[in-house]
Amino acid sequence: MSNNMRKNIIFFIPTFSFVALFVIYPIVYTFILSFESENAYTLNNYFKVLSESNPLYMLIVKNIALSPPWGALLHNIVWVLIHAPVTIILSLVISYMIKYYYIKGSSLIKALLFLGMVIPPVIGGLIIRFMFDENIGIIPKIMRLLSLDVILRIPELSKTWMNYPSLALFSLILGSIWLWLGFCITIISAGIETIPQSHIEVAKVFGASSFKILFKVIVPELKTVILTVFVLTILWDLKLFDIVYASTGGGPGGSSTVLALIMYQYFIYASRYGGYGRSAAVAVILTIITLIPASIYIYRSLKRS
Repeated sequence: MSNNMRKNIIFFIPTFSFVALFVIYPIVYTFILSFESENAYTLNNYFKVLSESNPLYMLIVKNIALSPPWGALLHNIVWVLIHAPVTIILSLVISYMIKYYYIKGSSLIKALLFLGMVIPPVIGGLIIRFMFDENIGIIPKIMRLLSLDVILRIPELSKTWMNYPSLALFSLILGSIWLWLGFCITIISAGIETIPQSHIEVAKVFGASSFKILFKVIVPELKTVILTVFVLTILWDLKLFDIVYASTGGGPGGSSTVLALIMYQYFIYASRYGGYGRSAAVAVILTIITLIPASIYIYRSLKRS
């Protein structure tokens, strides 16, 4: 072994030690702990987590009882299906308008949008709670002003959304769009800057409308960027905890709980639910789920390269 190689190994040891201690060891230990049950290693934790009916987390959908983590997983899926496409479409439209149109007060608009990106998630969760509050929230006031609660025949729209199981989850999803929008706009705006101006000018010469320029020129040029933002958004939606914990705590009646919150609650009440194994089992399930979009993204990236 040459002296240079020895020196490289010496410099590598501190980094590897740090990663091994704070990344690899917790992952391996969590995986092992998920099988630990009553001084034995079995699949009992997974069976109990997937089959246990607990009134605290019970969700009733069409008379079907969904116990944790199925109810929480359903909420994560709904979150992804609504939050990801809406956020990306809004990010594309806003980034395009900021780049190619003069909008009065655009600086204030950008500041409000980017504010969500720098706010700590816990604070963001509290802000969302206030936004949908009957007395001080702007959303219920808008609903009353436009009489949407009467037109749609949903009186809860003009009240505190967090108090109603049918609206609690959707209030969090709508609020999280604002919190995540600034990040998406940052990435997509950077991607738009790389598009040659000549492509836009040629489209205008041929009489393309703004809509066609956006979806026929900008979007195809930003396929890789959009895919990256889409995967990061899905991962963010799947690991959500802070916003839910600070705003609703998973309530009312478990109607807004998510997988990460279930994992936390199993951990906090470990003595009641039979040790930390169940919390670790939910952590492993959540990790496997998040690895699916990440693996697809990595595979497509390697295939393109």
